[in-house]
Amino acid sequence: MAAQCEACRLDFGKADSGDGPAVFLIFVLGALAVALAYLLLYVLTVPEWLSWLILVVGVIGSALLLLRPAKALMIALQYKNRAGEFGGEP
Repeated sequence: MAAQCEACRLDFGKADSGDGPAVFLIFVLGALAVALAYLLLYVLTVPEWLSWLILVVGVIGSALLLLRPAKALMIALQYKNRAGEFGGEP
């Protein structure tokens, strides 16, 4: 992550998203993976090895694609709501 915004010079050193985005994605992707596993195994009767392949690739790919936007969203929400160390700025 950059030290500051190139356009407005906002200091990103105060931004701390922590594990929030990862935990949120774990909950959402986990619930979707369980629903998809049920659909693949019991409704569509796909072979187990194929359903594992679809689920593993889908969950890991989704997590890698969504982690960066989730972190950006968390930092934007911190700034908008003046949470944490952003609270002291005007």
